[in-house]
Amino acid sequence: MVSTTPMLLFLSSAGVRCAVGRFGPSVATAFLNAPTSTVTMPMATRQQPLSTRFMSTDAPAEEKTEEEKAAIKAQREARKAEKERKKAEKAAKKAAKAAAEEAANRIDDVTYLSASEQDSYEPMGDMSVVMSRSRSGREFVNVGDIGGSDDAKYGPGKTVWLRGRLNSIRVKGGSCFLVLRQNSFDTVQACFFKDKENPEQSAKMIKYLKTLTAESMVDLEGTVTTADVRSASIQDAELVIKRIHSVSKADAMLPFLVEDAARSEKEVEESQDTDRPFPRLGQELRLDHRWLDLRAPANNAIMRVQSAICQLFRESLYSQGFVEIHTPKLIAGESESGAGVFTTDYFGTTACLAQSPQLYKQMAISSDLDRVFEIGPVFRAENSNTRRHLCEFTGLDLEMAINEHYMETLEVVHNMFKHIFENLETRWAKELEVIRTQYESEPVTFTDEPCVLHWPEAMEILKEKEFDMGDELGDLTGAQELALGAAVKEKYGTDFFMLDKYPSNIRPFYTMPDPADARFSNSYDMFIRGQEICSGAQRCHDPELVTEIINQKGIEIGDGLKTYIESFRHGVSPHAG
Repeated sequence: MVSTTPMLLFLSSAGVRCAVGRFGPSVATAFLNAPTSTVTMPMATRQQPLSTRFMSTDAPAEEKTEEEKAAIKAQREARKAEKERKKAEKAAKKAAKAAAEEAANRIDDVTYLSASEQDSYEPMGDMSVVMSRSRSGREFVNVGDIGGSDDAKYGPGKTVWLRGRLNSIRVKGGSCFLVLRQNSFDTVQACFFKDKENPEQSAKMIKYLKTLTAESMVDLEGTVTTADVRSASIQDAELVIKRIHSVSKADAMLPFLVEDAARSEKEVEESQDTDRPFPRLGQELRLDHRWLDLRAPANNAIMRVQSAICQLFRESLYSQGFVEIHTPKLIAGESESGAGVFTTDYFGTTACLAQSPQLYKQMAISSDLDRVFEIGPVFRAENSNTRRHLCEFTGLDLEMAINEHYMETLEVVHNMFKHIFENLETRWAKELEVIRTQYESEPVTFTDEPCVLHWPEAMEILKEKEFDMGDELGDLTGAQELALGAAVKEKYGTDFFMLDKYPSNIRPFYTMPDPADARFSNSYDMFIRGQEICSGAQRCHDPELVTEIINQKGIEIGDGLKTYIESFRHGVSPHAG
């Protein structure tokens, strides 16, 4: 029998779905629309089940031997191992590349041991902690010696090392500008620009510069070049950075900025009505971080001028035959009447912190040290919140034997102050200039010879200024002192003057009375612009007279005063201080 639909039988089986699934509807349609053929199929074959008709006529596969199975397994494992090897090799190459990039970008610490080995060190990076490993041989210079002229100690073309504090830094793109500060007020600008011939090293330097924080201590090597700079004290030169290392990094966030501490009160006040007012730094904040406050140029310069005053004080007195002494600060009793005293336990006995070296100075005169001075701490338990009262200060004291009159001492003191005034304006002119940018002041005016105002004249001046002076035996108020200073400046043309013959009742027990009128004394104060800066007097060196005055003032004569008075009983020169 001739079959006319063999394809239909095929498509009626699962093969149709397979064909549609693999080839899509178009293929199935093509099969369905195929022309019929005249294929003769035996009846026996047509009567067989479809599943039997389409079964393979090949012989069954033979069972693999154990050796063949092992070989197949080995091949499979070999292919797997090769795959794992290639994967590990790829990962290793990737890790090596990342490590190389990290190493290229990493900025390691620098241990600077020798200048001769400098080329082997990276030109940037934090300095290893300075632990006195070696002396490298680098020569550090002062910012003040750098300049843009040929006359400068380190002029254009010179390569120098500086150590200083990072005052400010600005990094933008491939450039950097920073200001290095020394001594609080000497500053110089340094710069770095990206090098097109060495871009990787330049990028690394820029990256490191971005990590530096203001107020950090850094070492910088640079070449001096001429420049017009407005942001530093060295204005005709700058440094081109070759190397830079942080020696001690400052925190990124500081309690306050040094530039804020350096502003004058006038500048701060004028900014308050603007869009960007400057902060007011309170006294407590400044004192809690005093080291930062003293980095402000003017405050730092004040400390240097304070040191200068002590130096000039010594210079003048040494030249006038004085000897420096150092007296006890833990004493048995009060050394100044009228001033509070701090007490402390001294192994079961109450001791006092010295209010002055007064008694010891006088006993030094009895020791035949005819002219003595001391610079040392003074303690006063004065619970007063004024500029005129301090619990602790540094006192500059002198005492000297006199022949006939305390004016001998006033002349010595006047010469000493002249030496201080004149030399501060010349030898410390730079420091004073810095101070006056924040705290306005003028040089002190003074006379060649001592300007001594007597108490009666002062009373007349103040009464002319419409002050009620009462019985004229009371101490001067602050307002009266200021008015007196202004009057003396107008009349005598001096800021510095002395006022003597104070009333005895307002002076200490060791003050010599005025021989003409015991209500007054041979005592004196020194003034600058109406502000009292120190006091003095001829001392009462007679043991009987000083004992009488002590009793009159109601002071108990303890062991300390007994020793003091006893030193006069063994003979002492008349003296004042």
